[in-house]
Amino acid sequence: MALPSTASAARLRLLTVPALLLLLSSAALLVFLVLPSLSPSSSATSGHLCACSPPSTHTTTTVTTTTTTASPAPVTTSPADVAWLKAQLAANSLLADGAAASHDAWHRLRKGINPRTREQQLFDINRHHGISHYPDEEASNHTALPCPGELLVEEHHSNYGEPWAGGRDVFEFLANASALTPTKQVLEIGCGTLRVGLHFIRYLEAGRFHCLERDELSLMAALRYELPAQGLLYKRPMIVKGEDMDFSKFGDTVMYDLIYASAVFLHIPDKLVWTGLERLAGKLRPPRGRIFVSHNIKFCSRLGGDECTRRLAKLGLEYVGKHTHDSLLFNHYEIWFEFRRPKV
Repeated sequence: MALPSTASAARLRLLTVPALLLLLSSAALLVFLVLPSLSPSSSATSGHLCACSPPSTHTTTTVTTTTTTASPAPVTTSPADVAWLKAQLAANSLLADGAAASHDAWHRLRKGINPRTREQQLFDINRHHGISHYPDEEASNHTALPCPGELLVEEHHSNYGEPWAGGRDVFEFLANASALTPTKQVLEIGCGTLRVGLHFIRYLEAGRFHCLERDELSLMAALRYELPAQGLLYKRPMIVKGEDMDFSKFGDTVMYDLIYASAVFLHIPDKLVWTGLERLAGKLRPPRGRIFVSHNIKFCSRLGGDECTRRLAKLGLEYVGKHTHDSLLFNHYEIWFEFRRPKV
């Protein structure tokens, strides 16, 4: 092998010296950067491993949240409520008594409104007149709970001998008379289309309202229209079709704080009324539980005062007294008779 010439060796030395200087400079820089981290410092005694910057300071803010339990809605319309509404009527220049001089005058107030009777409205619904609707083949895919037109136009609101609004009056009276709270258990004998029951269902906790009803049309109105339309399906009332005072479907252990029958015992034979009282007396929670019967108690008075008292006592019941209550929206009062379990 030939040895490099003198010129080649010089060039090699010239190239090597700069590279060596660069290598030494890099090593010195590395030592300069590493040494501080290896040497002890005041920060090490305080538990901080980094000497290049002070530890960050964190501020913790404690937020206190207060949970307020909402009070149940008031049961009774107060004088302040009535005064507020009258002020609203006056401020809007509306007739305070809600009446016009004549039927024609009343309809002339309906400017821009096309008055329709329930019969006319039902005719329009069946023809889809003025209603955007899906074609027949798609209709069932867009309506979760198809409802008969007769219920949609609320024909069942006219099934009573008094205005539908009277249901609220009954609720207010019974809720106050029985010191009702949302946790109490209520049974209505013959709830019909829920003219009264809707107010109890809305007020009570879910599952606290029971009803025994025999009429199929009333049950359809209650279940297929009133509960969905009023947004009360989540309250899960137990509404049972049944006759002859058969309360077995409600269970053997249920106890009621309020049992009432509004204009029902008038249409039931006396013997069947006594059968119902016999079955329910033991389900009335003492000492505050109450039974209320409206209009009259001929099932009792026809026996005579002493005999009625004896039969009630045999069932574990006693007569408390007679009450009346007025209506908020129309000139009307209703009579109620109260029963309870005797105080021990």
